[in-house]
Amino acid sequence: MNRRHRMFLMAGILLCWIAGVCSCRTSAEEADIRPFPAVQVPRMVSGRDDAADYLAEHFWDRFLDTSEVYRCDSLYVNGVSDEDLEQAFADYTGILRVTGAEKAGFSVQRLYDAAQSFDRHDSLSNVLDAVAGLARKYFYDPNSPFRNEDLYLIFADGLSRYEGTAPSLRQIYCHDAAMCSLNRPGTTANDFSFSDRYGNVRSLHGINADYTLLFFSNPGCESCRAIVREMRTDPVLSGQVRSGKVAVVNIYIDEDVRSWYEYPDEYPEDWYNGYDHNHVIRDDVLYDVRATPSLYVLDRDKTVILKDAPEKTVFAFLRNQEAGNP
Repeated sequence: MNRRHRMFLMAGILLCWIAGVCSCRTSAEEADIRPFPAVQVPRMVSGRDDAADYLAEHFWDRFLDTSEVYRCDSLYVNGVSDEDLEQAFADYTGILRVTGAEKAGFSVQRLYDAAQSFDRHDSLSNVLDAVAGLARKYFYDPNSPFRNEDLYLIFADGLSRYEGTAPSLRQIYCHDAAMCSLNRPGTTANDFSFSDRYGNVRSLHGINADYTLLFFSNPGCESCRAIVREMRTDPVLSGQVRSGKVAVVNIYIDEDVRSWYEYPDEYPEDWYNGYDHNHVIRDDVLYDVRATPSLYVLDRDKTVILKDAPEKTVFAFLRNQEAGNP
């Protein structure tokens, strides 16, 4: 028993003796509950980027310290309430936005390793399951504004091989890892052919442009329509399409082609609007389109730059190319 726990227990015993009633259980429970132990940036660390790097590296240190074990049940994860832990994870994703891809990957790998070590130290705790669930929600859920499959792959791959993962969950993580490994940034995007409304057949790799915005959409999808409006009305984005610097390949992958034919008038004429006439994108799992809209950015050689990225991230990237920023 560590010194902190002894202090709380002794104080509780003393109060019980004075009051003449046993209120010790309440004190013991309070000793097992805590706010999320936030990390403090040392004074010698100055500058926004350096502070973000420090926070990313040390954000979880105190929470995942195995020298003290706190309450773990349906409401608390190592003494921290479910709500506080999720808020902490949301704050953590904000830090990762600042650090850049390489340091974000290093930080998430460090988080996974520490959570797995905690599970090995105390297999009855719910720490690894809780952190993994938040990683899936924030990095992999199609509705997350911070989704990043490269970061989630660290958890999916690790848990698919971890001996402590239940067999039923291991299958899920194996599937997730396989999907995250499709068309990863830095790899060549899978090629496919598509038909337009006039029967012309084109291929993704046959599109000639500095950047290709691969846009998986669906008729009637309001979020898809919002992307169309943004691309049409934003002077930078629409100008990139008109100049040929950016090609938009707008693809429908489901089978109800008759419904799709009712919508092409809503799509700009200078886009490549088509459907998967061979049904290979979904059937052969060339792309893991879990929801629409789904956006990819490819370079001239069809190397993936952004995979299933939030539209704000995609628009910011394209605008930065026009401004000459990296």
